[in-house]
Amino acid sequence: MADRNSEPTLRTDARRNIERIRAAAIEVFRAEGLSAPLENVAGAAQVSKATIFNRFGGRIGLIDAVIDEVVATKLRAVIDDARSVTGISERIRFYVGAIRDLQYRLPAVNDVLLQAFPASDPLMELCHLGGGFHEELVRDGHAASALAEEVTPDDFQAMAIDNSLALKYGVRPSRAAYDRRTGFILDGICHPAQGRSGSVSSS
Repeated sequence: MADRNSEPTLRTDARRNIERIRAAAIEVFRAEGLSAPLENVAGAAQVSKATIFNRFGGRIGLIDAVIDEVVATKLRAVIDDARSVTGISERIRFYVGAIRDLQYRLPAVNDVLLQAFPASDPLMELCHLGGGFHEELVRDGHAASALAEEVTPDDFQAMAIDNSLALKYGVRPSRAAYDRRTGFILDGICHPAQGRSGSVSSS
């Protein structure tokens, strides 16, 4: 006779493994980015790499399962907070400073901006959200003469991508140097009358 407790026990073990993998993925992806080796996630969760594939179908399924906790909530908050800033010049400066701050502190942001995993629908939705906001900033910035006329939404995207590539594959600058360069970028794209500004840090 089959053990009546075997199936419920298996389900309990499976749920426990899923919870451990999720928690480990959030921790590892926050620290190392979405391209972190799955072996690191498996080790942190104390499961085999095969278990991750069994429970999530692989990296994309795992990214989809934890992207909100790892990066999406923070990226959406930057856009929402920027939209609440009164004055387009201040809005642009806040957004550029805040997104660059996130890029420096959270490696997964750079994986999103680089569209490193296009098979992940939630990741691509974040990219589309950012692209739409860039269009808003440029439209309103030009209307208020707060943004250089030559600046386009694609320029905002290119600046973010270039920064992601530099942080992911280049020599990481000191925070002081990084913040100084954020000010240079803002002075280059904003109308001279708007003055100078550094980066904005978020907790």
